[in-house]
Amino acid sequence: MGIGENVRTGRHCVFRMHVHLVFVTKYRHSVFADRHLTRCEEIMRSVCEDFEAALVEFNGEANHVHLLVNFPPKVAVSKLVNSLKGVSSRRLRQEFPE
Repeated sequence: MGIGENVRTGRHCVFRMHVHLVFVTKYRHSVFADRHLTRCEEIMRSVCEDFEAALVEFNGEANHVHLLVNFPPKVAVSKLVNSLKGVSSRRLRQEFPE
């Protein structure tokens, strides 16, 4: 097995762990415009950097967003999701009160 582009290494491990996340707005209301999605991607990237994770892909529509995150095994998925949802919600509400 060669070390590829998508394979990451730690001190005692070799891993390639991805998670596909879909965040949906309440009642599927259409609230995201292009400017919201652009800012949301920036926020999600900064949160992933805090967890030593990488946001591989980001895509969204008016009522949901898709994320593909590459994360290390020391990070619990529940903690990552909790932080992504909490920080992005708080910052988007502060910056776009409407």
